[in-house]
Amino acid sequence: MDQATFKAIKVKLTDYEILQTLGTGSFGRVRLAKNKETGEYVALKMLKKAEILRLKQVDHIISENTILSNISHPFLIKMLGFTQDERYLYFLLEYVQGGELFTYLRNKGKLENDEAVFYASQVVLMFEYLHSKNIVYRDLKPENLLIGSDGYLKLTDFGFAKQVEGRTYTLCGTPEYLAPEILLNKGHGKPVDWWCLGILIYEMLAGIDPFNDEDPMAIYQKILKGKVKFPRNFQQEAKSLVKHLLIADLTKRFGNLKGGANDIKMHRWFQAMDWEFLVQKKLQPKYKPVVKNKGDTSNYSTYPDSTELPKPVKPTDDPFIGW
Repeated sequence: MDQATFKAIKVKLTDYEILQTLGTGSFGRVRLAKNKETGEYVALKMLKKAEILRLKQVDHIISENTILSNISHPFLIKMLGFTQDERYLYFLLEYVQGGELFTYLRNKGKLENDEAVFYASQVVLMFEYLHSKNIVYRDLKPENLLIGSDGYLKLTDFGFAKQVEGRTYTLCGTPEYLAPEILLNKGHGKPVDWWCLGILIYEMLAGIDPFNDEDPMAIYQKILKGKVKFPRNFQQEAKSLVKHLLIADLTKRFGNLKGGANDIKMHRWFQAMDWEFLVQKKLQPKYKPVVKNKGDTSNYSTYPDSTELPKPVKPTDDPFIGW
Protein backbone atom coordinates (compact mmCIF):
# COMPACT_ATOMS: atom_id res chain seq x y z
CA MET A 1 0.00 0.00 0.00
CA ASP A 2 2.26 2.82 -1.15
CA GLN A 3 1.34 6.36 -2.07
CA ALA A 4 0.46 5.31 -5.61
CA THR A 5 -2.49 3.24 -4.41
CA PHE A 6 -4.10 6.28 -2.77
CA LYS A 7 -7.51 6.46 -4.41
CA ALA A 8 -9.83 8.78 -2.53
CA ILE A 9 -12.17 10.77 -4.74
CA LYS A 10 -11.06 14.34 -5.36
CA VAL A 11 -13.82 16.74 -4.31
CA LYS A 12 -14.37 20.51 -4.61
CA LEU A 13 -14.44 22.34 -1.31
CA THR A 14 -16.74 24.97 -2.84
CA ASP A 15 -19.43 22.28 -3.14
CA TYR A 16 -19.68 22.22 0.66
CA GLU A 17 -20.99 24.56 3.29
CA ILE A 18 -18.66 24.29 6.29
CA LEU A 19 -20.50 24.25 9.62
CA GLN A 20 -19.65 23.81 13.32
CA THR A 21 -16.70 22.01 14.88
CA LEU A 22 -17.22 18.40 16.02
CA GLY A 23 -13.76 17.84 17.49
CA THR A 24 -10.24 19.25 17.64
CA GLY A 25 -6.82 17.62 17.43
CA SER A 26 -3.14 18.45 17.17
CA PHE A 27 -3.26 19.20 13.44
CA GLY A 28 -6.59 20.95 13.14
CA ARG A 29 -10.23 20.13 13.61
CA VAL A 30 -13.15 18.11 12.33
CA ARG A 31 -16.17 20.11 11.21
CA LEU A 32 -19.60 19.23 9.99
CA ALA A 33 -20.09 20.11 6.33
CA LYS A 34 -23.09 19.94 4.01
CA ASN A 35 -23.06 19.24 0.30
CA LYS A 36 -24.83 22.28 -1.21
CA GLU A 37 -26.35 20.25 -4.00
CA THR A 38 -27.34 16.93 -2.39
CA GLY A 39 -27.87 18.15 1.20
CA GLU A 40 -25.68 15.25 2.41
CA TYR A 41 -23.79 15.86 5.68
CA VAL A 42 -20.16 14.80 6.06
CA ALA A 43 -17.42 15.17 8.64
CA LEU A 44 -14.64 17.33 7.23
CA LYS A 45 -11.24 16.67 8.78
CA MET A 46 -9.07 19.76 8.25
CA LEU A 47 -5.35 19.23 8.80
CA LYS A 48 -2.93 22.17 8.88
CA LYS A 49 -0.12 21.53 6.42
CA ALA A 50 2.34 23.80 8.27
CA GLU A 51 1.79 21.81 11.50
CA ILE A 52 2.18 18.45 9.74
CA LEU A 53 5.53 19.64 8.35
CA ARG A 54 6.67 21.19 11.64
CA LEU A 55 5.95 17.99 13.57
CA LYS A 56 7.39 15.79 10.80
CA GLN A 57 4.17 13.83 10.44
CA VAL A 58 4.01 13.64 6.63
CA ASP A 59 4.44 9.85 6.57
CA HIS A 60 1.72 9.36 9.20
CA ILE A 61 -0.73 11.45 7.17
CA ILE A 62 0.09 9.68 3.91
CA SER A 63 -0.31 6.36 5.70
CA GLU A 64 -3.64 7.40 7.28
CA ASN A 65 -5.17 8.25 3.96
CA THR A 66 -3.78 5.32 2.05
CA ILE A 67 -5.30 3.10 4.73
CA LEU A 68 -8.65 4.93 4.78
CA SER A 69 -8.86 4.59 1.00
CA ASN A 70 -8.27 0.86 1.13
CA ILE A 71 -10.56 -0.35 3.92
CA SER A 72 -14.23 -1.17 3.95
CA HIS A 73 -16.03 -2.65 6.95
CA PRO A 74 -19.36 -1.89 8.64
CA PHE A 75 -17.58 -0.85 11.86
CA LEU A 76 -14.92 1.39 10.30
CA ILE A 77 -15.35 5.02 9.26
CA LYS A 78 -15.77 5.54 5.50
CA MET A 79 -13.64 8.02 3.61
CA LEU A 80 -15.72 9.82 1.00
CA GLY A 81 -13.25 12.18 -0.60
CA PHE A 82 -10.23 14.38 -0.36
CA THR A 83 -9.10 17.87 -1.36
CA GLN A 84 -6.47 20.45 -0.37
CA ASP A 85 -5.38 24.07 -0.61
CA GLU A 86 -2.17 25.79 0.46
CA ARG A 87 -3.14 25.76 4.14
CA TYR A 88 -5.05 22.54 4.71
CA LEU A 89 -5.54 18.93 3.69
CA TYR A 90 -9.25 18.09 3.80
CA PHE A 91 -10.58 14.57 4.29
CA LEU A 92 -14.28 13.99 3.84
CA LEU A 93 -15.54 11.23 6.11
CA GLU A 94 -19.00 9.89 6.75
CA TYR A 95 -20.75 11.80 9.53
CA VAL A 96 -21.58 9.60 12.53
CA GLN A 97 -24.36 11.36 14.44
CA GLY A 98 -24.27 9.71 17.88
CA GLY A 99 -21.03 11.22 19.17
CA GLU A 100 -18.16 9.47 20.97
CA LEU A 101 -18.39 6.35 23.10
CA PHE A 102 -16.25 8.43 25.49
CA THR A 103 -19.14 10.86 26.11
CA TYR A 104 -21.66 8.05 26.59
CA LEU A 105 -19.32 6.27 29.01
CA ARG A 106 -18.65 9.48 31.00
CA ASN A 107 -22.39 10.18 31.28
CA LYS A 108 -23.19 6.65 32.43
CA GLY A 109 -20.15 6.18 34.67
CA LYS A 110 -19.79 2.56 33.64
CA LEU A 111 -21.64 0.08 31.45
CA GLU A 112 -23.77 -2.98 32.14
CA ASN A 113 -21.98 -6.21 31.27
CA ASP A 114 -24.07 -7.05 28.17
CA GLU A 115 -23.54 -3.56 26.78
CA ALA A 116 -19.77 -3.84 27.26
CA VAL A 117 -19.89 -7.22 25.46
CA PHE A 118 -21.79 -5.62 22.56
CA TYR A 119 -19.23 -2.82 22.09
CA ALA A 120 -16.13 -4.95 22.75
CA SER A 121 -17.23 -7.59 20.23
CA GLN A 122 -17.42 -4.92 17.52
CA VAL A 123 -13.87 -3.84 18.37
CA VAL A 124 -12.75 -7.48 18.04
CA LEU A 125 -14.18 -7.57 14.49
CA MET A 126 -12.59 -4.20 13.61
CA PHE A 127 -9.15 -5.46 14.64
CA GLU A 128 -9.63 -8.88 13.06
CA TYR A 129 -10.37 -7.15 9.74
CA LEU A 130 -7.53 -4.58 9.99
CA HIS A 131 -4.99 -7.22 11.03
CA SER A 132 -6.02 -9.39 8.08
CA LYS A 133 -4.73 -6.49 5.96
CA ASN A 134 -1.59 -6.15 8.13
CA ILE A 135 -2.81 -2.84 9.53
CA VAL A 136 -2.06 -2.07 13.19
CA TYR A 137 -4.42 0.59 14.54
CA ARG A 138 -2.48 1.64 17.69
CA ASP A 139 -4.86 4.27 19.04
CA LEU A 140 -7.90 2.55 20.51
CA LYS A 141 -9.70 4.68 23.12
CA PRO A 142 -13.35 5.62 23.75
CA GLU A 143 -12.79 9.00 22.00
CA ASN A 144 -12.07 7.20 18.71
CA LEU A 145 -15.19 5.03 18.78
CA LEU A 146 -18.22 6.85 17.42
CA ILE A 147 -21.80 5.69 17.93
CA GLY A 148 -23.99 5.64 14.83
CA SER A 149 -27.68 6.52 14.82
CA ASP A 150 -28.27 2.73 14.66
CA GLY A 151 -26.41 2.25 17.97
CA TYR A 152 -23.43 0.48 16.38
CA LEU A 153 -19.81 1.67 16.57
CA LYS A 154 -17.53 3.17 13.92
CA LEU A 155 -13.79 3.38 14.48
CA THR A 156 -12.34 6.73 13.44
CA ASP A 157 -8.99 8.57 13.45
CA PHE A 158 -6.43 6.45 11.65
CA GLY A 159 -3.60 8.93 12.35
CA PHE A 160 -1.47 6.29 14.11
CA ALA A 161 -2.53 3.32 11.98
CA LYS A 162 0.23 1.70 10.00
CA GLN A 163 0.66 -1.16 7.62
CA VAL A 164 3.23 -3.39 9.27
CA GLU A 165 4.45 -6.80 8.15
CA GLY A 166 6.59 -7.40 11.23
CA ARG A 167 7.45 -4.77 13.83
CA THR A 168 7.54 -1.02 14.03
CA TYR A 169 9.24 1.29 16.55
CA THR A 170 7.35 4.60 16.62
CA LEU A 171 6.21 5.67 20.07
CA CYS A 172 2.58 6.63 19.68
CA GLY A 173 -0.77 6.23 21.35
CA THR A 174 -2.50 7.51 24.49
CA PRO A 175 -0.63 7.07 27.82
CA GLU A 176 -3.28 4.94 29.61
CA TYR A 177 -3.59 2.63 26.61
CA LEU A 178 0.09 2.04 25.75
CA ALA A 179 1.24 -1.56 25.68
CA PRO A 180 4.45 -2.39 27.60
CA GLU A 181 6.33 -3.31 24.40
CA ILE A 182 5.77 0.24 23.07
CA LEU A 183 7.14 1.74 26.30
CA LEU A 184 10.16 -0.58 26.24
CA ASN A 185 10.74 0.26 22.57
CA LYS A 186 11.21 -3.42 21.77
CA GLY A 187 9.40 -3.10 18.47
CA HIS A 188 5.66 -3.74 18.34
CA GLY A 189 2.95 -4.96 16.02
CA LYS A 190 -0.62 -6.26 16.03
CA PRO A 191 -0.60 -7.47 19.67
CA VAL A 192 -0.69 -3.83 20.90
CA ASP A 193 -4.27 -3.58 19.61
CA TRP A 194 -5.35 -6.57 21.70
CA TRP A 195 -3.72 -5.01 24.78
CA CYS A 196 -5.80 -1.86 24.10
CA LEU A 197 -8.94 -4.00 23.89
CA GLY A 198 -8.17 -5.26 27.41
CA ILE A 199 -7.90 -1.67 28.66
CA LEU A 200 -11.16 -0.71 26.94
CA ILE A 201 -13.11 -3.65 28.42
CA TYR A 202 -11.79 -2.79 31.89
CA GLU A 203 -12.67 0.90 31.44
CA MET A 204 -16.21 0.15 30.19
CA LEU A 205 -16.94 -2.07 33.19
CA ALA A 206 -15.05 -0.20 35.94
CA GLY A 207 -15.57 3.37 34.72
CA ILE A 208 -11.82 4.06 35.02
CA ASP A 209 -8.77 2.68 33.22
CA PRO A 210 -6.64 0.11 35.09
CA PHE A 211 -3.38 2.10 35.20
CA ASN A 212 -4.97 5.43 36.00
CA ASP A 213 -2.83 8.26 37.40
CA GLU A 214 -2.55 12.06 37.10
CA ASP A 215 1.10 11.75 36.12
CA PRO A 216 1.94 10.05 32.78
CA MET A 217 5.26 8.76 34.19
CA ALA A 218 3.38 7.02 37.01
CA ILE A 219 1.00 5.51 34.44
CA TYR A 220 3.99 4.09 32.52
CA GLN A 221 5.46 2.61 35.70
CA LYS A 222 2.14 0.95 36.54
CA ILE A 223 1.86 -0.47 33.00
CA LEU A 224 5.37 -1.94 33.24
CA LYS A 225 4.64 -3.41 36.68
CA GLY A 226 1.57 -4.97 35.09
CA LYS A 227 -0.46 -5.37 38.29
CA VAL A 228 -4.16 -5.04 37.45
CA LYS A 229 -6.47 -4.51 40.42
CA PHE A 230 -10.12 -5.30 39.75
CA PRO A 231 -13.05 -3.69 41.57
CA ARG A 232 -14.89 -6.17 43.83
CA ASN A 233 -17.98 -6.48 41.63
CA PHE A 234 -16.09 -6.85 38.31
CA GLN A 235 -17.77 -9.52 36.16
CA GLN A 236 -15.85 -12.83 36.47
CA GLU A 237 -15.66 -13.84 32.80
CA ALA A 238 -14.65 -10.30 31.83
CA LYS A 239 -11.89 -10.41 34.44
CA SER A 240 -10.57 -13.63 32.92
CA LEU A 241 -10.50 -12.14 29.40
CA VAL A 242 -8.88 -8.87 30.54
CA LYS A 243 -6.14 -10.89 32.29
CA HIS A 244 -5.49 -12.78 29.03
CA LEU A 245 -5.21 -9.48 27.11
CA LEU A 246 -3.24 -7.35 29.59
CA ILE A 247 -0.28 -9.67 29.61
CA ALA A 248 3.19 -8.35 28.79
CA ASP A 249 4.45 -11.70 27.47
CA LEU A 250 3.45 -11.73 23.80
CA THR A 251 3.64 -15.51 23.62
CA LYS A 252 0.73 -15.59 26.08
CA ARG A 253 -1.37 -12.58 25.04
CA PHE A 254 -4.74 -13.51 23.54
CA GLY A 255 -5.10 -12.42 19.91
CA ASN A 256 -1.43 -13.22 19.33
CA LEU A 257 -1.60 -16.98 19.82
CA LYS A 258 -2.11 -19.69 17.21
CA GLY A 259 -5.89 -19.17 17.23
CA GLY A 260 -5.55 -15.41 16.54
CA ALA A 261 -8.72 -13.38 17.11
CA ASN A 262 -10.68 -16.63 17.47
CA ASP A 263 -9.20 -17.22 20.93
CA ILE A 264 -10.88 -13.98 21.97
CA LYS A 265 -14.15 -14.65 20.14
CA MET A 266 -14.41 -18.12 21.70
CA HIS A 267 -13.77 -16.80 25.24
CA ARG A 268 -16.68 -17.43 27.59
CA TRP A 269 -17.31 -13.70 28.11
CA PHE A 270 -18.52 -13.65 24.50
CA GLN A 271 -20.44 -16.93 24.87
CA ALA A 272 -23.83 -15.41 23.99
CA MET A 273 -22.54 -13.36 21.04
CA ASP A 274 -23.82 -14.24 17.56
CA TRP A 275 -20.90 -12.93 15.48
CA GLU A 276 -22.76 -13.28 12.17
CA PHE A 277 -25.76 -11.31 13.43
CA LEU A 278 -23.41 -8.72 14.88
CA VAL A 279 -21.61 -7.95 11.61
CA GLN A 280 -24.97 -7.85 9.81
CA LYS A 281 -26.22 -5.43 12.50
CA LYS A 282 -29.14 -7.70 13.35
CA LEU A 283 -28.69 -7.38 17.12
CA GLN A 284 -30.71 -4.81 19.04
CA PRO A 285 -28.42 -2.26 20.73
CA LYS A 286 -29.36 -1.21 24.27
CA TYR A 287 -28.63 2.40 23.50
CA LYS A 288 -29.52 4.32 20.36
CA PRO A 289 -28.53 7.98 20.40
CA VAL A 290 -31.28 10.54 20.00
CA VAL A 291 -30.81 12.03 16.53
CA LYS A 292 -33.27 14.69 15.43
CA ASN A 293 -32.12 15.02 11.83
CA LYS A 294 -29.19 14.24 9.54
CA GLY A 295 -27.23 17.33 10.56
CA ASP A 296 -27.92 17.05 14.30
CA THR A 297 -24.74 17.70 16.34
CA SER A 298 -26.29 17.62 19.82
CA ASN A 299 -24.39 14.41 20.70
CA TYR A 300 -21.04 16.20 20.25
CA SER A 301 -19.44 18.71 22.60
CA THR A 302 -19.46 22.34 21.49
CA TYR A 303 -16.14 23.96 20.59
CA PRO A 304 -15.31 27.62 20.11
CA ASP A 305 -14.69 28.38 16.46
CA SER A 306 -11.24 29.34 15.35
CA THR A 307 -11.00 32.28 12.94
CA GLU A 308 -7.22 32.21 12.89
CA LEU A 309 -5.86 30.88 9.60
CA PRO A 310 -2.74 28.72 9.65
CA LYS A 311 0.28 29.76 7.58
CA PRO A 312 0.10 28.73 3.92
CA VAL A 313 2.74 26.30 2.68
CA LYS A 314 4.70 27.26 -0.45
CA PRO A 315 4.22 24.81 -3.35
CA THR A 316 8.00 24.10 -3.30
CA ASP A 317 7.73 22.94 0.34
CA ASP A 318 4.44 21.07 -0.04
CA PRO A 319 4.85 17.28 -0.01
CA PHE A 320 1.13 16.79 -0.80
CA ILE A 321 1.07 18.79 -4.05
CA GLY A 322 1.05 15.69 -6.26
CA TRP A 323 -2.03 14.18 -4.62
